[in-house]
Amino acid sequence: MKRTIVGVAVAVGLAQLTAAPAHAAPKLDPVNALKAELGQGKAVNFRSTAKVTYGRGLSATSDVEGTIGFGPRGAAASDVAHTLRYSEDMLRQMRKQRPEETEALREGPIQAISTRGVSYVSGPLVDEALLSSGADWVRYRRADLPPSNLLLDVLDPATLKTLLSHRTSVRDGAVKGSVKPAKLAAVSSAFASRFGTRFGRRGTVSYTLRLGPTGLVERVSAKAVLPYADATVGVESDTRFAAWGREATVNLPLEGDVVDREQVADAVPARIPGIWY
Repeated sequence: MKRTIVGVAVAVGLAQLTAAPAHAAPKLDPVNALKAELGQGKAVNFRSTAKVTYGRGLSATSDVEGTIGFGPRGAAASDVAHTLRYSEDMLRQMRKQRPEETEALREGPIQAISTRGVSYVSGPLVDEALLSSGADWVRYRRADLPPSNLLLDVLDPATLKTLLSHRTSVRDGAVKGSVKPAKLAAVSSAFASRFGTRFGRRGTVSYTLRLGPTGLVERVSAKAVLPYADATVGVESDTRFAAWGREATVNLPLEGDVVDREQVADAVPARIPGIWY
């Protein structure tokens, strides 16, 4: 009986929050607000942090900051600086496995300009290869476009719609909810490409979306416990958006300033390191 009463109270609370009196401001529509921002020449700035915890003192933390350029269907290109840090236990392990790469990552951020399927990288990680080849950027093919948030791609209308439909509370522009990873993977290609699709009923992703006055997402915070091998992995990610509606184009490097990774394979990692790629 107690659970029934609590459930009714929650339902009534949600109804009161979503049912506006005649003189109130129009109900926000975040999905349509997002769609209105999509298109060639439009962009948004973002700043994001993420942490992945594997247990036993092993964790990696990442900061990403930059600009995302849109196309008609969502994020189409980005220009970002990506900094990666390891916990002490994981740092010792990484130094044993990939010492040069680990030290390069600690020297400074990776600079990356990306479109769907291709990323152009510069920074301490690839400086030696760039110096020897006379190029400014190393081109990595078959590289994912780094997301604005490691867990939740709120710049994708289908993903945003799913998150809104799984809300558990709405108050003062803050939308809170939770969703199963399997459900999220079914609508979000970004989530599926990073975390897989075989979850069954395991795992949970909880989140808070903070909406601006027009319904655009100004901040998204998310936490998840996901199946990983025979154990679980914890993931946290927090993103803030700014300058919605700005007119900007992410320009790709000139062909003469680029060297393909295959041409300098002995001097650069096989793939872009970090938890965002």
